[in-house]
Amino acid sequence: MKLTTKGRYAVTAMLDISLHCKDKPVSLAEISDRQDISLSYLEQLFSKLRKQGLVKSMRGPGGGYRLSRAPTKITMSQIILAVDENVDLSKCGGLNNCTKNGHCLTHDLWMDLSHRIQSFLDDISLQEMMSRADVIEVAARQRKEKIIKKIPIS
Repeated sequence: MKLTTKGRYAVTAMLDISLHCKDKPVSLAEISDRQDISLSYLEQLFSKLRKQGLVKSMRGPGGGYRLSRAPTKITMSQIILAVDENVDLSKCGGLNNCTKNGHCLTHDLWMDLSHRIQSFLDDISLQEMMSRADVIEVAARQRKEKIIKKIPIS
């Protein structure tokens, strides 16, 4: 499995919203600034996340995105699959046609590993990620950096 930038950024952005959406929606510009992800790339990802029902968009001044449901109800696999990522490691994409005569010698190994990865990602919610000490530490550092950026240098 090769998790591409699309899947990594989608998980990062959804975690950012989970951590920062207390009183108001989170704008893509804020996520872009905190996570150093291109705004246009975020727009593409959030179009898919919205279509899959993982986020709700709010228009107008103070608008942005909110989670569509509690962070306990959104898993890492739902986020990754929403942006068209695939956790299948087999050469044939699970179609059982790795070679001209059917599946290859290692087909079942890669399928088993794909299922374990899927199961692992199914078992981790946004809430669990929000509770991790390393995530809390990074979020605190990002808040601090944002405050420092706003202080004018004379």
